[in-house]
Amino acid sequence: MAIADCFTYLDSINDELAKRWPDNRTINIVCHGHSVPSGYYCTPYVDPFHAYPHLLHRLIKERFPYAVVNVIVTAIGGENSGQGAERFESTVLCHQPDVLTIDYGLNDRQITLAESEKAWRFMIEKALEQNIKLILLTPSWEQSYFVKNDTWELLEKHVRQIRSLADEYEIGLSDTFTEFQRYVDQGAAPQDLMCHINHPSTLGHQIIAQALSRWFIAR
Repeated sequence: MAIADCFTYLDSINDELAKRWPDNRTINIVCHGHSVPSGYYCTPYVDPFHAYPHLLHRLIKERFPYAVVNVIVTAIGGENSGQGAERFESTVLCHQPDVLTIDYGLNDRQITLAESEKAWRFMIEKALEQNIKLILLTPSWEQSYFVKNDTWELLEKHVRQIRSLADEYEIGLSDTFTEFQRYVDQGAAPQDLMCHINHPSTLGHQIIAQALSRWFIAR
């Protein structure tokens, strides 16, 4: 088993995105998760137009100018994956996604690793039953990075669990956690990536969107 290859996993979707009218069809991309894809910045301020779902939409349209693309956000601020799984069939699958992203790592520290794994597996398996392409996201950073305490260590455990699930189910992984580390390893300040206790800055959202966009390869 292995994490899906970003160069081939969405081949069928990218082929559809490249088609022109009247042969094209609407492609639905659903972004499920917590406050980060919802667009929360410094709570309670919400700026969806600089959050990664909207930025991803723009990047896809740059590459596929003839495509009809809906990027639908089903995320709810403050929610964990257990809550997201409870409403998954009624508020996510109803949109008939072609591609689904799941981003709950930050808030899943509210529940146990076992509860989180159960919820992620439920959502993954329900989506796969409908032949939906899945891309899991590891979490963006938050301010426990600066003290590397138990809260940070728990976040790292969720990162490993998300990576393991992507590997087991052979689905997509967009590793935000690693992307942020790569940015800092290049000598940049980690503060640049965060605008609030646990929310990414616009730069952070741009990095997340760019990483996700690698799966959408222009034809």
